[in-house]
Amino acid sequence: MPSKTKAYLALIYIAIIWGTTYLAIRVCVEHYPPFLFAAVRQVISAAIILTLGYAVSKEVDLSAKNLKQQALVGFLLITLGNGLVSWSEKYVTSGVAALICSMMPISTVIINLITVKGEKLNLQILLGLFLGFAGVALIFRDNLSELANPSYLLGIGCLLVATSSWAYGSILNKRRPNKINPVFNSGLQLLFGGIFLFIGSPFIDSYDNLVLWQPEAFWSLIYLIIFGSVIAYTAYMYALKELPVGLVSIYAYINPLVAVILGYFLKDEPLTWFTALSFTVIMLGVFLVNSGYRKQHKTSGIKDLGDNEITALPQPQSSYSKN
Repeated sequence: MPSKTKAYLALIYIAIIWGTTYLAIRVCVEHYPPFLFAAVRQVISAAIILTLGYAVSKEVDLSAKNLKQQALVGFLLITLGNGLVSWSEKYVTSGVAALICSMMPISTVIINLITVKGEKLNLQILLGLFLGFAGVALIFRDNLSELANPSYLLGIGCLLVATSSWAYGSILNKRRPNKINPVFNSGLQLLFGGIFLFIGSPFIDSYDNLVLWQPEAFWSLIYLIIFGSVIAYTAYMYALKELPVGLVSIYAYINPLVAVILGYFLKDEPLTWFTALSFTVIMLGVFLVNSGYRKQHKTSGIKDLGDNEITALPQPQSSYSKN
């Protein structure tokens, strides 16, 4: 099979599989404490990816500087990013979680506008930001009855924090690249993020009525580890190697759609015209922000995110945790 064909198949795989992980997380947190579940998932995934990374290349960087860098990125991406998404899905549907997480590229642009000298708004970025936040407002309009529920509001807030944390962690990872065995470094991020989740679990989770053997949740956890993390991560790296980054980034537009549809059919999550409109508006906002950001960089010569493809950055639950 030609390498391009395999790369397209890998892209189709991550576009669909990372969309399914929101529902799998929802199933797991219905039975297991969210931080504990996320910690187990990430540490096991880390062990597999570290082994694969070391098998590919025995050259690894275990210097204090690199370990601190990977620990920081792991905390932002995994502990806050994935951990808060997992916790939020106890109170927020998987479809809503996916829609809010799809705002990550917009969070990335906002962070860059604040932290990078020379970054400026243009009309496309401004319109995209407006549409993105309008899409989130439509989610609230579709769930008016839930607004009186403090847990629901806290869940939405945690999703927004998780999205921002994932964006910032991704930016740091791009700005301070370590080219020595990037697969092994990704495994370190999962490992550190998982350890921090274990540390935080006793303070955040409730272990009341915890039953370890829950078949539905157990197999969802296995699915997330094997298909959502290890295979999907490998497929993502292969697709990036063989295809243009802009093409690979289309997974970010497909994931939330898959999550919303699966939530409707498998968990009876509500699917209304407001949900469809919210998805459309957010995706249009992300597209405008991404294209406006690329346009600005082409004219100004600013280079701070490598490929200047905002949506190419993984979403919360994506290449390191998933999605």
